[in-house]
Amino acid sequence: MNGAGNDTVENYIRFSRKRRYFILAMVMATITISVVSIRLGSSDISYIEIIRILFTGHSGGEIGEWHVHVVRNLRLPMIIAAILVGSALGIAGAAMQSILRNPLASPFTLGLSNASAFGAAVGIMAVTGSTAAHWFTGYGGSMVTVLFAFTFSMLATAVVIILIKFTDTTPETIVLAGLAISAIFAAALAFMQYIANDVQLSTIVFWQFGSLDNISWNEMLALGVALFIAAAYFLFKRFDYNVMESGDETAASLGVDVSRTRIAGLAISAMVTAVAVSFAGIIGFVGLLAPHVVRRIIGSDNRYLLPGSMLVGTLVLLIANIISQHAFGVFVPIGIITSAVGGPIFLYILIRGHRNASC
Repeated sequence: MNGAGNDTVENYIRFSRKRRYFILAMVMATITISVVSIRLGSSDISYIEIIRILFTGHSGGEIGEWHVHVVRNLRLPMIIAAILVGSALGIAGAAMQSILRNPLASPFTLGLSNASAFGAAVGIMAVTGSTAAHWFTGYGGSMVTVLFAFTFSMLATAVVIILIKFTDTTPETIVLAGLAISAIFAAALAFMQYIANDVQLSTIVFWQFGSLDNISWNEMLALGVALFIAAAYFLFKRFDYNVMESGDETAASLGVDVSRTRIAGLAISAMVTAVAVSFAGIIGFVGLLAPHVVRRIIGSDNRYLLPGSMLVGTLVLLIANIISQHAFGVFVPIGIITSAVGGPIFLYILIRGHRNASC
């Protein structure tokens, strides 16, 4: 028995070490890809220059000052936006999958994507053609669009939370309610597109593609605050989520207030997702793919799954940003890239998992 117990302890220690190494590797990969992303582009900036600019804020000569502008004002904001949005979608997806005990749950399970798109469409149509029309230059970056997108995202969440509060709702019912809400807002969005003029329609459609280009520093600050609140809460509740994956009855027997924990988790997840989507548009598959990748490598322990999902979500978005900016010779919206690349990768993960389960 002692030998078997020692083997179990050694295996646990070895697996814990693997988890920590994975997190460290993801941090290093994030830093590396971020620096590589900053270097890519028409301005030939060396890695030494990039590091000097990032740490000191200046470089030498007139060309050096132009490089400072390129790094700090053009490329760095997009990298930080990718890190914040990817982290937000990654941790929201991991939390949703744990809360709902559903591996197919994502940040958009509650219907947030269509709700936010409808809200953005309302905002775009409300100001286009008015004295505020100059706010829409290419990508709809107006605060009106952001506020409407956020408001309708949280409205969809409120409907689900009311349903949970006043009915005996199971995780499966929550998922179905999210599908129904998504269908309702999809129909409303289609109607808005039907009555929109050409300018409004093109702006609405482009907003839905997703983009990191026009996220301002103030918007990144707001997203950073929302991400900090969500990450702090989810990590604080990590043990409750571990227990809830064993079932509501088991969690309740161990002292977890399942209903309150589920409602709070859904609300926090929806909040950080709504903020990210309101600023960046709809960027699919990141919140679904990142937790699956982490689970395949280091398991489902939320102590490691949550931060791992943040890091993998960041990496996915950084790589997708490189592809969208440089792979085709023209700019391709990042939401298209994440869906086009994430879909096949997710199918591969599902097929490989099925084969491993059959062996």
